[in-house]
Amino acid sequence: MGATQGFGVDIGGSGIKGCLVDLDGGKLDGERIRIPTPQPSTPEAVAEVVGHIVEEFGWRGPVGVTLPSVIKRGVAHSAANIAKTWIGTDAAALFAARLDRPLDQVTVLNDADAAGMAEIRYGRPDDQAGVVVLLTFGTGIGSALFLDGKLVPNTEFGHLEIDGHDAETRAAASAKEEEDLSWEQWAKRVSRYIQGLENLIWPDLVIAGGGVSKKADKWLPLLDVRTKVVAAELRNDAGIVGAAVAAAERLGP
Repeated sequence: MGATQGFGVDIGGSGIKGCLVDLDGGKLDGERIRIPTPQPSTPEAVAEVVGHIVEEFGWRGPVGVTLPSVIKRGVAHSAANIAKTWIGTDAAALFAARLDRPLDQVTVLNDADAAGMAEIRYGRPDDQAGVVVLLTFGTGIGSALFLDGKLVPNTEFGHLEIDGHDAETRAAASAKEEEDLSWEQWAKRVSRYIQGLENLIWPDLVIAGGGVSKKADKWLPLLDVRTKVVAAELRNDAGIVGAAVAAAERLGP
């Protein structure tokens, strides 16, 4: 008997990724497709890419889609690293129309929340104890907050003001690339950011996700923070997996 399948699409500021997901094992079921995020990243342009990715796989079941936005009842209330015209857009209705599916077959949720859900479900057993924060370091910084394994949706800890700056403008992975920072220089900024977060919510564990989690050995040991920080188990596929889980179980906010 084959694995239970789902489908997830993860929309980021630089790329849109989608794939079939093995819901039993919490992993991608095949090779993912990644297409650069259209510029400008308007709702219509992004929906077209999402439709193309789903059609490439010939998938006809429920679809989960992540956005770097606060999502409430399918509507985007913010727009981080995507076009501001997303704000106020009924994203669930938009994707359902493009994918030719009823509204209850499309689940839209915050990208970091999706990644966090995947990590909590399929990652380490101790990820579910106490206050756990997943931080995704990419174009910006996404966050997902869990209390004893239960999601508190739509946190925006990447936008904490640290030393007079929006944290993600200095500590996102994109800042490291754009400013050509060494791992040591960047880790110092990430430490300062996590210290600010620690003083607000006193987490028991921080899970570091996003693309740079693949190189966790180069920077996690350099962090100067009091909380245990571990690399995400699902690395950069967590958003796709979490989106598929949310769609299969209708777990959107």
